Amino acid sequence: GPTRKMPLTASAMDFFQLFVPDNVLKNMVVQTNMYAKKYQERFGSDDAWIDVTLTEMKAFLGYMISTSIHHCESVLSIWSSGFYSNKSIALIMTQSRFEKILKYFHIVAFRSSQTTHSLYKIQPFLDSLQNGFDSAFRPSQAQVLHEPLIDEDPVFIATCTERELRKRKKRKFSLWVRQCSSTGFICQIYVHLKEGSGADGLDALKNKPQLHSMVAKSLCQNAAGKNYIIFTGPSITSLNLFEEFEKQGIYCCGLLSTRKSDCTGLPPSMLNNSETPQSRGQYRIRMKGNMSLICWYNKGHFRFLTNAYSPVQQGVIIKRKSGEIPCPLAVEAFAAHLSYICKYDDKYSKYFISHKPNKTWQQVFWFAISIAINNAYILYKMSEAYHVTRYSRAQFGERLVKELLGLEDTSPSH
Repeated sequence: GPTRKMPLTASAMDFFQLFVPDNVLKNMVVQTNMYAKKYQERFGSDDAWIDVTLTEMKAFLGYMISTSIHHCESVLSIWSSGFYSNKSIALIMTQSRFEKILKYFHIVAFRSSQTTHSLYKIQPFLDSLQNGFDSAFRPSQAQVLHEPLIDEDPVFIATCTERELRKRKKRKFSLWVRQCSSTGFICQIYVHLKEGSGADGLDALKNKPQLHSMVAKSLCQNAAGKNYIIFTGPSITSLNLFEEFEKQGIYCCGLLSTRKSDCTGLPPSMLNNSETPQSRGQYRIRMKGNMSLICWYNKGHFRFLTNAYSPVQQGVIIKRKSGEIPCPLAVEAFAAHLSYICKYDDKYSKYFISHKPNKTWQQVFWFAISIAINNAYILYKMSEAYHVTRYSRAQFGERLVKELLGLEDTSPSH
């Protein structure tokens, strides 16, 4: 849960600033102004540009965040006269001023000579965000490694023509997270660029098991020695990785797939489906030290690799129609934690900022901001302030937008 007690009067902005404090926003102001100066020295002066202020930067973020609540294809719709216009916030800043800030917006204006990382333009912000996540929240023992659901707005996709969909650029990165499975709080973010010749680029890692193993190690670098139980999907699950994690005091439970997983070192007899018909709930087990490979049958074969649960401990899967199906405890635990993450995706994935810039670092930035707001809401729900105001996720987002735009006092009304 939260590491600090927030006051009863804590606002949406107070929770958001646990992760994106004023010093980070001030840095955005400085870097944006530096980039605007550098850009104009190179391409000619821009008479319409005036240095951005902290108040304007907060308003700029507020406009972008508003697209996560009132989904619109372009943030500029706020100033339009169409369906997605928002007159209540459009008056704070003119559209032309917003577009100028968007044109020059930067987090790192200059590339240093030592920089080789492709995400250098956003890395300081990601590091700051990670420090905020680490200091504000203590996760539960059970955590999940996965790619969070970041969908396009379903209403837009439903009304989009095939040609418009083809024109939209595919993301050049994948976003992986380590997530507390009892609260949904995202503890760590890892961004993997799909293109690039660096050590983290796909060119250097042709086979996916090696790539996913690297992603898992990056996400768990701060988890060593804490006896965490990490749940993983088929792409990450592998015997070599789990054994390596066990040496670091990290225990695992993963779904295994003969098609997607690295099955090196696992007994072939457990990877082949038996020809004799089996009844639901039957399972076979093979052990090596603390590691168990479980093959469980339920309208198909499901394999699990774990060193976190004893294979002889019994559990149960409850199905609405067929009632209780017996299974090892590891299977029950995996199903419970993964179903929580599915609920999290259903609830929070629709609150991602819908602005889609062309630059990869900006796409990553807006996804990271969206995750920070979701985390802020989770902390708000666990605080005493929630019992005073009881905002839904949408109401929390609206309050945050208004506070960033300076439309409301930051102390909640009672």
